This record gives sequence, structure tokens and C-alpha cells, in this order.
Amino acid sequence: MTIVPVELGERRYEVSIGEGARHLLAGAVASTVPGARRAVVVTQPGIGVTVDPGLPLERLTVPDGEDAKSLSVVESLCRGFSRAGLSRSDVVIAVGGGVVTDLAGFAAASFHRGTPYINVATTLLGQVDAAIGGKTGVNIPEGKNLVGAFWQPKAVLCDTEVLATLPPREWASGCGEMAKYAFLSSGPNQAPDGSLLELPLVDQVARCVAIKAEVVASDEREGDRRMLLNYGHTLAHALEASALEPGAGWDLRHGEAVAVGLVFAAKLARQLGRIDEERVELHRRVVGSFDLSPALPPGADPERLISFMARDKKAHQDLTFVLDGPAGVEVVHGIDAADVVATLAEMKESEAGSRS
Repeated sequence: MTIVPVELGERRYEVSIGEGARHLLAGAVASTVPGARRAVVVTQPGIGVTVDPGLPLERLTVPDGEDAKSLSVVESLCRGFSRAGLSRSDVVIAVGGGVVTDLAGFAAASFHRGTPYINVATTLLGQVDAAIGGKTGVNIPEGKNLVGAFWQPKAVLCDTEVLATLPPREWASGCGEMAKYAFLSSGPNQAPDGSLLELPLVDQVARCVAIKAEVVASDEREGDRRMLLNYGHTLAHALEASALEPGAGWDLRHGEAVAVGLVFAAKLARQLGRIDEERVELHRRVVGSFDLSPALPPGADPERLISFMARDKKAHQDLTFVLDGPAGVEVVHGIDAADVVATLAEMKESEAGSRS
């Protein structure tokens, strides 16, 4: 078993990675929430992963899909916690991917103004990113993840054994986040960390977790440096939010949207003179090496996407992006909307050309 600590002082916790990690749950509960007398397990239909927290438990299910990340579902969970007699000294167990950990974490943060929770991540996306770091939240019509809380789990268990049954698109979604970490693990003017693909699965997950843990430990509440973890996410979140609108006509998993966002961010950086075409092509190759498409969905409206980008949680009353450049990947504020429109138009033209 590989253990990666997230060093946050009194809120320090460990991420356990390996085959069978879910079976460590009872021990994790006993050591991190010693006063707990009952647990509520939050999961989704069809996940099919059973856990034993070593305590009497109730099970609550949330719907599948991004639509489930809503305030109404959080209210339903909190009411379920209350019916189960959950106290502030008890524990919530999230068993699932990013949707489940976001929902269960936010509900736990809200119930009794803070109830302990533990994540048992069952998807590649959850294991390399979503289950770690304590960012919990839900969507509203105005944007993705605009309502939430920073609430750190007591422990995270990443059981790589359960990944064998992931549907192909769920696997691809996790690969989108791994592609992001390939760039975040390299320094200024260096090639991305292509060795990720050459590692055993447990080591791939551990490498990504270690990168995120180090960043979170240095900037828990996203004051500045933690924004780097949103590389590729500004457009990705806009695409996901836009996809929830009637008549959108496309369906992108989170990591698939991140893959598009990574190539867009590279093109925007080139538009601003921060990098050259060779570096853009490197982004395309990395995304392609994870079997992901960099194409903007047909019908995506640039003006509508920009409206969502302006509401992104890291915006400061302007258009803010995480962009590659001479000093490496960094946060850049005050991007002119005209440059964003031009970059989106270029992507649409490129996709149209590839279809003709």
C-alpha cells in the first residue's frame, strides 16, 4: 500500500493507494474519528462497491450524472443524515467518483456545521484528483461548483482494484486529469512528465496525488498557487455548464472537457505570445497520448462560453486563466475577451477543417 500524506497541520490526513485499499476503512474510521458511533455511506446506484466502516450504518444514494450536484440533493442528504441520527462526532463515508465526493463532502461540511467524512474513491478521476484536497461543492444554473466549502476529509482510500470495472469513458475522464498533472509536474520550459504513462497504475495515481497534496498543503484555500490545479479547467467548466442548458447537443465527462481545455489554454497562451506553436503541439500530443480528443464540441457558442468563464470561481472580476509560459504554468489575470474569442474561433475552424 502506498501512503501519501496531505500535510495540513492539525487537519493532516493520509491518502492510501493500492489494491484492496477500501478494506482499510474500519481502521481509518477508528483512528481518525475515534468518537464515531454510527456512519452514513453516500454512494450512487450501480457503483457496486461495498465497504465496512466497522460501525452501524445507513446507506443513502444520490442520482448519477452531473445534474446530481445540486443544492436540492445536498438538502436531501442532510435530511437523511438527520433521520439516521448522525451527530457531529459521527462520520460520513463517500463511496464513488467526483460527483459523490463533492456532494457528500459538502453535505458533511454543512450538517451540524461540520461532520467528519472519509472518501473511498472508486473512479480514476476521483483517485487522482477529486477526492483529495477538501474542495466540495455543487452547481447552480449560473456555473459549475459555484456553491461549496473547503472541508478536508479525515482520510482518503484509493482502491485501484475497483478501477478494472470502469466504463471506457469514465477511464478517459480520469485520464484528462492525469494529462493535466503531466504538465504540472514539469518545470519552466521543460517537457511534460511523459513517464506517467510508463508507470504501474498504483504509481500513476500516487504521482498525481503527491503533486496535488503538495500544492494543497501550500495553499489550502486557493489564495493563489492552488489555482494551478485548475489548468485546463476554465474552458472545461464552461463547457460542462453550457452542456447542462437545454439544446446543448453534447455530452462531455469532466476529464474529457479538461482535455479540450488544456489545448485551448495552450492556444490562448500562444495567442498572447507566452509560448510558441511547438509548445501548443506538445499539448496536443500529450492529450492524444491519453487517447483524448482536443476538439471543441460542435455548436459550442463562444460568447456563451465566455459568460460562464467570467463566473468561474477563480475569476477576480475579469477573465482569469491558468496558462503556460516562460516561467511555466501560472495564473494570469485580466485576459482580453477578444483574445479568448479569437482562440475559440480558431478551434472551431480547426475542427471544421478536420471534418471536411
